[in-house]
Formats: sequence, structure tokens, C-alpha cells
Amino acid sequence: MSVLLLVVVMQGGVNMSQNKILVGLGLLITLGTMCIFTVSQTEKAIKFQLGEIVKSDYEPGLYFKLPFINNIKKFDSRILTMDSKPERFLTAEKKNVIVDSFVKWRIGDVNTFYTAVSGDQMQANIRLDQVIKDALRSEFSKRDIKQLVSTDRGLIREALVKNTALIAKSLGMEIVDVQVKRIDLPSEVSNSVFLRMEAERERVAREFRSQGSEAAERILADADKQREIILANAYRDAEILKGDGDAKSAEVYAQAYGKDVEFFSFYRSLNAYKETFKQAGDMLVLDPNSDFFKYFKQQK
Repeated sequence: MSVLLLVVVMQGGVNMSQNKILVGLGLLITLGTMCIFTVSQTEKAIKFQLGEIVKSDYEPGLYFKLPFINNIKKFDSRILTMDSKPERFLTAEKKNVIVDSFVKWRIGDVNTFYTAVSGDQMQANIRLDQVIKDALRSEFSKRDIKQLVSTDRGLIREALVKNTALIAKSLGMEIVDVQVKRIDLPSEVSNSVFLRMEAERERVAREFRSQGSEAAERILADADKQREIILANAYRDAEILKGDGDAKSAEVYAQAYGKDVEFFSFYRSLNAYKETFKQAGDMLVLDPNSDFFKYFKQQK
């Protein structure tokens, strides 16, 4: 900056004393900028004095340093991702599985981080990757494939975070999350596992079908039983009602017969004639003097 001012001034024809003032001002500004530094929200910083760490607990803000004596190194304090390459692990069944995982981490103690891995993010990932793989190997050796695939993902994550926290802390790192993205079987064992899983599903399906058939038979038998009970009760009630009706009918007939025996006999004979001679051409061979033709005769 001071050099640019000097060039501009000389080209403008300013006198020598003014040039010295401007040059001094430029040097002062340059020296001032060398004495200050800033730490942002997404950074952690370490101050060195002749190569020795003197301060590392900086909050975001503006700070001062001594030029040529102090130097500053800054590190990213945001959450970083380490995406591991797929690795083979043995399960409790002594079967190989291929595991793809990733780790979320950030710098915890920047002083320790710089001392342990020289502040190198790549070196930190290498160290952390080995720690995570050892923890995964330990957790997978305690479980079979079914547990790994279906039920224990959350438990594995909690165990990994807990078991690697102390080692990560010794590297100045903080583990935020460890996730298993996918678990695959090697091609040489996939077919046998799939066949076993298929056989297991078939067994469960047969068991469900058997239980369903048993339940259907039980429901059908109960329905038939209820049907027979309902029909029997209905027949019983119908017979009772029919008996009551017949009794009342007989009682009414008896009362009517007792009031006018001759009319009742005449009414019964008319009903008998009606039923006997219902169709044309009906023939009945009887003695004309029989009681059946009693009301056909002329009354004198």
C-alpha cells in the first residue's frame, strides 16, 4: 500500500518532505495491519510465540499480536464429515459383511488437536478412521446378521459414539455422530443367506395360514351351532304360538257352537260343500239320503 502511495506521489510531483510523510503513514498502516487479527464464528485459532503455543482459547472477535514474534494458525470449527471406505467385518456367526459408514466430528480442544495431528485434517481423518473401524469390529463381532440388519442400528450408533469419545478427545476431536449407511453381504454368501431367509419366510407364512384355517374352522363351527340354536328356538316358539292359536280357535268354535248349534252345523256343511265341489266335473257317489246332503233337501 505504501509503495503504491509513493509511486502516485512521485508521479504527481509532490515535494520530498511530503513524500516522507506519506511513506511513513503507509508503513504505519502496514505495521498496524500486521498487529491485528480476527477470529470468526466458524474458526478456532492458536497464537504462537517463536514457535511455542501461548494461547488457544479465542472467542470470535478482534485481537492483537506482535509482528514477527507472534503468528496465528486458524482451523475450521464447523462439523466435518469423514466418509469411510467400505470395510469387511466378521459377525458373531463368523460371516463377513461389508459395512459402509461415515462419521461427523469437529475440533474440540484446538491445542490438543494441533499437538496430536499437527492440525492436519487429513491426518486427523486417518487416525479417526482407524479408531472407528476398531469400534465397529468390536460391535459387529457381538451380533449376528439379523440383529445388525433389523434391530440394533441405534444401539450400535450409541456404543460407537460412547466407545470412541475418549480416544477422539485425546486427539482434540469431538465425535458428533457415527452412522452405518449400509450393510452388504459378500457375493459368495449372499445366495445362501437369501435362501435361508426365504425358507424362514415360507415357514412363517405356513404357520400364519395354518392359524388362519384353524380360526376359520372354529368360526364356521360356532356359526353352525348358533344357527341350529336359533332355528330350534324359533321352531319351539312357533309351535307354542301355533298351539295357543289352535286352543283359542277351538275355544271360539266351541263358544259359537254352543250359542247356535244349528247355524254352526249349517256353516260347517257349506264349507264342506265348497271344498268338495271346488272344481268342475268333480264326482261324489253317496246315498242321497245321507247327512251330507241334509241342507240340499227341500224344507217343508
